[in-house]
Amino acid sequence: MLGILIAVGIVHNRTLDTSLMPWVIASQTVPILAIAPIVVVVLGSMNVTGILPKAIISMYLSFFPVVIGMVKGLRSADKLHTELMITYNASTQQMFWKLRWFSAQPYLFASLKIGIAAALVGAIVAELPTGAQGGLGARLLSGSYYGQTVQIWSALVMSALLGWVLITLVGLAERFILLRRGLS
Repeated sequence: MLGILIAVGIVHNRTLDTSLMPWVIASQTVPILAIAPIVVVVLGSMNVTGILPKAIISMYLSFFPVVIGMVKGLRSADKLHTELMITYNASTQQMFWKLRWFSAQPYLFASLKIGIAAALVGAIVAELPTGAQGGLGARLLSGSYYGQTVQIWSALVMSALLGWVLITLVGLAERFILLRRGLS
């Protein structure tokens, strides 16, 4: 949701486009392996533990593809359609909901699929510095410590299955929405 809101702001406000978009892009230049321990330690010092630090790291990784995809999608409206809406004196809200939002939906679903894969990686990486007892990242780490290849492979297979299930669910939602619109 945050990525979608920022993308809408970037598309509708030139100042946000020129000031915020470079920061969005620059945010992905720092490796997650460097950021994850910092986030976990800082939030741990504020007594914020458990799933929240992992969710923040996952959100951080899934945020970028959603913002970029939505900006591209919101700007992808056909120029003739845009000019027609202007000719009919459509308001900014009407232009957004009746034209830009529909043009952006295929981009949104594509970026959500990429974001899911990135968030899954983020959740696994976020478990590594915490010493978590459960979760796929903890299974990978403990399997590598104790040389348990079966545990490592089972965690890898389960993470692949989880990613497949989540991407399939987004694909089904995409198919439903695009079929309702007459696209497929």
